[in-house]
Amino acid sequence: MSHLAPSGKWDARYLGPVPHDAAYYSKCMLGGVLACGITHAGITPLDVAKCNMQVNPTKYTGTISGLRLIIAEEGSKGIWKGFGPTFVGYSLQGMFKYGLYEYFKDLYMNLAGEEATANYKPAIWLAGSASAEVFADIALCPLEMTKVKVQTSPSGTFPVPFGAALREMRATAVETRFPFGSLVPLWSRQIPYTMAKFFFFEKIVQLFYTHVFPEPKDTYSKPTQLGVTFASGYLAGVVCAIVSHPADSLVSQLGKPSNKGKSLGAIVSEVGFGNLATKGLGTRVVMIGTLTGFQWWIYDSFKSAMGMGTTGGK
Repeated sequence: MSHLAPSGKWDARYLGPVPHDAAYYSKCMLGGVLACGITHAGITPLDVAKCNMQVNPTKYTGTISGLRLIIAEEGSKGIWKGFGPTFVGYSLQGMFKYGLYEYFKDLYMNLAGEEATANYKPAIWLAGSASAEVFADIALCPLEMTKVKVQTSPSGTFPVPFGAALREMRATAVETRFPFGSLVPLWSRQIPYTMAKFFFFEKIVQLFYTHVFPEPKDTYSKPTQLGVTFASGYLAGVVCAIVSHPADSLVSQLGKPSNKGKSLGAIVSEVGFGNLATKGLGTRVVMIGTLTGFQWWIYDSFKSAMGMGTTGGK
């Protein structure tokens, strides 16, 4: 389709196979709900193991052994703790992350103009993803705080059912700093993560379509395009895991009862930056790589099914 708006001017909202109107952004939001809600909820057991390894590394020494220990102490349902707040929280986060990324990307491209957009695409990807994540984390924060509290509290000391856990978080808001006490560390984890996730995804897709599949993107089959999407998402996810892991560990530490009332600086100095950067990292690399690959695959599959085309290109 033409890259020109009906007015005859260049417009980023007309670069794809369909115009980027309110219906387009709404569908992108729904695609984001499916991409993030399903994938994050599906790996709840890995998340339970990772969070416990971060807050109690002497007891939970590895992913498999940690899961076995939790099952031995709490039964098989123990590894699914936090499923409810994970599903709802990351569905909301995905809605804003993906939907607003598409919106902000178009907005910044139009502000920059055609020539600057061509020359500074990476800066637009970074600005668009960072802007979207600010809002996505505000939606996620209360549910992320609840999830971490459920997953890291010793058995019997905090309610596990979703509704009861939310009520307890509200009742103990002074102590838990609910609902936005973890927003700053969440931003410090998620904004670099999302910037890396979207930047490296877009860049790797661009490299695929430049060097591996050099013909025009729309000449390749949908399975080929979605294969490029998954591979690019997985590789981007590995980078994301490394970039965001220290802040992720810090969010988990904030949920630990013994750290109640301590400043972020005090926790960092006690635990040590090396431990924050490495404890649970192997698990997180596998987890986030797989997660990010499937998120982009689900998102682009949905976009493709809606006739909106897959994300990225030359």
